[in-house]
This record gives sequence, structure tokens and C-alpha cells, in this order.
Amino acid sequence: MRVISGVHKGRKLTPVPGRQTRPTTDKVKEALFQMIGPYFDGGMCFDLFAGSGGLGIEALSRGMERAIFVDKQQKAISTIYENLEALRMKDQAEVYRTDAFRAIKAAGKRGLTFDYIILDPPYDKVKFEDLFEAIHEQHLLKSDGMLVCEHSADQTLPQLIGEYEQIRYETYSSIISISLFQHQS
Repeated sequence: MRVISGVHKGRKLTPVPGRQTRPTTDKVKEALFQMIGPYFDGGMCFDLFAGSGGLGIEALSRGMERAIFVDKQQKAISTIYENLEALRMKDQAEVYRTDAFRAIKAAGKRGLTFDYIILDPPYDKVKFEDLFEAIHEQHLLKSDGMLVCEHSADQTLPQLIGEYEQIRYETYSSIISISLFQHQS
């Protein structure tokens, strides 16, 4: 695992120990950021189910100003802190050990809005429809923001989920798909 591009290009990232997380491969990460960026001029992202923090860290390396990382596993939280420390990015990040739905509610109470919300839940454990509904209720996504969903290739997300419309869908290998959603136009 490494940072693919940006100011920290080529720097190695520590994976979460054990088998409870599924790191996004470098190939999928590169493809994902080619779809949504590839670079940013500031902005804020919310990396839910963050694992090692690889996707949020990639966004920061490519110019995102701030990122909030959320995972409920202590090993993941420790790994995120380790990766942020190694890259000297701690001042650009907030890290929380909590459930994604609690984090969504807490961000809403703070009045936060995001340019990108990255959703990479454990496959078949959390419904994207429930996450989208919680995000919408808390008004977390900016009007031109994007929901970035990584899911199993055998899972097809609907074209419309609540207020959000799928604008792009790609499959990588036979395992992983990426779906991008924005507010309906």
C-alpha cells in the first residue's frame, strides 16, 4: 500500500493488522481518483469505514485541505494515526473511533459539509441506502459534492437512492466496483 500521487507520491502506508479490513488496492485507488479528481484545490472529505486511512490520505496528498477519518476498530484507528504521523498530516485530519452513523450525526450537529464522502463499508454488512438517508438528514454533502462508494462487484446499487443519483459506475477485476453519486439535478 502506498500513496499513488500528489505531494506524498510513493510513500508507503501501513495496513491495518489482521484480516478485519479490506484495503483498497493501488490499482483501484488510482482509478477512483482519476474518476473524481484527479487533484483538488482545497475542500474537505469524510472517510467513513476508513481502515488504514488510505483513501482519505490519498485525497489529502492530492490537494484536499482537510479529512475526517472514522472507523470503529481500534487497530484501524491506531493505523490511521501512524500513517498520518509518518506523513506529517495530523494537522489536516481528525480521527474518530465510532460507528459510521454516530459519526454522521456528530458531523451534522457540528454543521459540517463535505466535498466528498467516501463510503467503503464491510461488504454486505451496511446498507448504502441507510447511509445515504443519514447523510441527507444531516445535510452533510455540499450541493456539488459527491458520494464515493466502494462495494463488491456483485452488488448493484440503484440509479437513485433517495436524493442522490448515480453518475458513474465502474467495476475493477471481478471483486470491486465504484459507484459515484451526486444530488439529483
